[in-house]
Amino acid sequence: MARFKEQVVIITGGADGIGKAASLRFAAEGAQVVIWDLNEEKGLELVKEIKANGGYARFMKVNTAHWEEVEAAAKLVFDNHQRIDVLINNAGITRDSSLKKMSPEQWQQVIDVNLSGVFYCTKAVSEYMVARNYGRIINTSSVVALYGNFGQTNYVATKAGVIGMTKTLGRELGRKGVTVNAVAPGFIATEMVAKMPENILQGMKDKTPVGRLGTPEEIAATYAFLASDEAGFINGTVISVDGGITI
Repeated sequence: MARFKEQVVIITGGADGIGKAASLRFAAEGAQVVIWDLNEEKGLELVKEIKANGGYARFMKVNTAHWEEVEAAAKLVFDNHQRIDVLINNAGITRDSSLKKMSPEQWQQVIDVNLSGVFYCTKAVSEYMVARNYGRIINTSSVVALYGNFGQTNYVATKAGVIGMTKTLGRELGRKGVTVNAVAPGFIATEMVAKMPENILQGMKDKTPVGRLGTPEEIAATYAFLASDEAGFINGTVISVDGGITI
């Protein structure tokens, strides 16, 4: 299936975890995938894997928390391809700590990547989308944005902010041919999560009505749906992919 043949898809944080699954999914469906990430080693390995499977991918080392880098990277992608069809704002970090122990630096680091980074990427890329009267922007929120989580004041604030940003940008850009939606993953079995103690993993499963963790591929499939023509009338919404944990 080549739903995204010739389309140019930028995936931030696309070298690992959910981002990697998304890069593989879009490449498999014919997209020209551009990975923006700071992990050059993993990014180049993934590009090699995608190309070995007959797909197209390119890695760019971009710190999405820096406006100048994002603006320059977006221009370079457009200059090379003459189009940008899809932006997936997937990059994110955690610096967990209780409010009492959280430092201003921990707060600011997460704000810079998870919130400002989404704003910077969207601002830079949407300009090219609006000019063509077409685009799909997909933001990664989190289930914790909907109910909070102990020790994650910074992370939850950013992910809740992403939801508000998504709804506002959906209103601003929808009439210009660009839809903006968000995905709120629940507990997902990434490599990082897999390293957690078994009792913690079991606790996550017990809290989830379907009785298991989600997979990165299931999040990637939701990204792909929202980026497709089938989702053309979906705008400004948040899709929870969490096994029912927010019920």
